[in-house]
Amino acid sequence: MIRSDDTGKFVLRMALGILILLHGIAKISGGVGGISGMLASQGLPGALAYLVYVGEIVAPILLIVGIYTRPAAWIVAINMVVAIWLVHANELFALSKNGGWALELQGIFLFAAVAVAFLGAGRFSVGGNGGKYN
Repeated sequence: MIRSDDTGKFVLRMALGILILLHGIAKISGGVGGISGMLASQGLPGALAYLVYVGEIVAPILLIVGIYTRPAAWIVAINMVVAIWLVHANELFALSKNGGWALELQGIFLFAAVAVAFLGAGRFSVGGNGGKYN
């Protein structure tokens, strides 16, 4: 049973980490100019856009490796809240043309990150089950 729980934590952690990291890799090649402009339009310093690299590169790598997993997951969750606020706020209560929530992808990233933050990394991680880095 415990091994099964740890396997589930591993699968969830890897899926979240890899899929968010792919968005971060796209930001490396495309830059954060668009995010900077969105922040500036909300009256915030555009330089805060560089924090997306923490939320979409550093935190996902930590999730994948399984070290500082809980803080990394909270960072991803905060990153998703900001993304929803900046880019998708007008879709918050909208349905897609297929009948699903318009923000399914963003929602699953957000709630998966919150789940990992509460569950921790599990045994199959560098930090180990209940390790000091998890």
